[in-house]
Amino acid sequence: MTKATAGPIRRTKIVATLGPASDKEGVLDAMVHAGVDVVRINFSHGSAEDHRRRVVAVREAAKNQKRNVAILGDLQGPKIRIARFANGSVELENGQDFVLDINLGRDEGNQHQVGCDYRELADDVKGGDVLLLDDGRVVLEVTRVDSGRIECTVKVGGKLSNNKGINKQGGGLSAAALTDKDREDMKTAIDLEVDFLAVSFPRSGADMQLARDLLGDAGRNIALVAKVERAEAVANEATLDEIIMASDAVMVARGDLGVEIGDAQLIGVQKRMIARARTLNRAVITATQMMESMIESPLPTRAEVFDVANAVLDGTDAVMLSAETAAGSFPVETIEAMNRCCMGAERERAAQESKHRMADEFHRIDETVALSAMYAANHLEGVAAIACLTETGYTPLIASRIRSGLPIVALSSHPRTLRRMALYRGVFAIEFNTDDMPNAEVNQRAVSELQKRALANPGDYVILTRGDHVSAQGGTNAMKIVQVGEHIG
Repeated sequence: MTKATAGPIRRTKIVATLGPASDKEGVLDAMVHAGVDVVRINFSHGSAEDHRRRVVAVREAAKNQKRNVAILGDLQGPKIRIARFANGSVELENGQDFVLDINLGRDEGNQHQVGCDYRELADDVKGGDVLLLDDGRVVLEVTRVDSGRIECTVKVGGKLSNNKGINKQGGGLSAAALTDKDREDMKTAIDLEVDFLAVSFPRSGADMQLARDLLGDAGRNIALVAKVERAEAVANEATLDEIIMASDAVMVARGDLGVEIGDAQLIGVQKRMIARARTLNRAVITATQMMESMIESPLPTRAEVFDVANAVLDGTDAVMLSAETAAGSFPVETIEAMNRCCMGAERERAAQESKHRMADEFHRIDETVALSAMYAANHLEGVAAIACLTETGYTPLIASRIRSGLPIVALSSHPRTLRRMALYRGVFAIEFNTDDMPNAEVNQRAVSELQKRALANPGDYVILTRGDHVSAQGGTNAMKIVQVGEHIG
């Protein structure tokens, strides 16, 4: 038995990238009002001062609108690029010879050759390898490597301009996941107190652990997101699981990943990644070109609507917008369109039914309570909401791994916890301070908070989860079913 939420509440979260478009007067406030849950600060562009200004603006807008909006910092990573052309660009023809020369001057590219800012490329490739430039728009086949000169034949020609990215089909480039620039940007991220930090191009769980070690004590409250965009990361289940388990969330970064493994394979990989992240109790973001046409158009294409809806039906926690909101002409309209698509998909029965871990054993008490609460909520007639008193957000995270049409209301006094839960599917965070509250009144006041927001009405059931000591981390050990309007002890 499943039930829909009492009112138009979107469960899937929206991540929006900030940039020049969102900097325009009034736009950021309108984006928050339109429903942004997480904003992305892209360290690939802009200065530390640009990032600081945007973070301050986001927190002010969220405060004014009484919303919890998380901040995701996104490290650039080892983006491997060609150098520059003397005339800005060239037009390559199918079948012509073309050379990537790591010894060529930075601005000396021409119709026959161009430099490369990644000197190890000559060591990473050999004859027969296929290189994909500019997100696969230009394809080169390596014929010979000699003294830093990578001689190629153009298989798919076209315009090639300055600083375009290079991918190797099938993966295998040895660039480290964290560059010197990333390490400096991590210091900025700590200083800005971002809620999430995305690591680009990790190849293994060790890359994520290195990032965690580099954050150190100063960044212990920052949750790590693995951007899965290398072929090696999805080459086998063990490696993918290792990356997921070493992270707090993962991103299906479909741009570079699609280039390396091919679009046909990407379809299944996206679905498996979402399912595996949910099974391993991690949040998952689906990203890249979700509403790309809305950079220049006020309406999405039907294909984009279906793309967003399919990710929602697969169970993604969040869907992400990039250039659409950072540089597009219709940032607010794009968020509104994505909101409509998510809510339309969430009305489908498949988005509310779950067989998650039905045959599994549980190993933690709080995990057991969270999953039990969700099963009870989905099968007991009359339940309006699940309310979780939480210090860290772990119980709502586990509960949100179960598909449901019911809101999971997370009650916490910690601003960081409230913001972090903005990423979790179906979780709605409310500030709730129990420090000076008699223990006997906690449950009643928690239910009253739900009533204030019309999430529960007299006669409804609410399922409460909490610990014996409400301020203890990892202390959730009790579940209680209460009826709104009755005395609650």
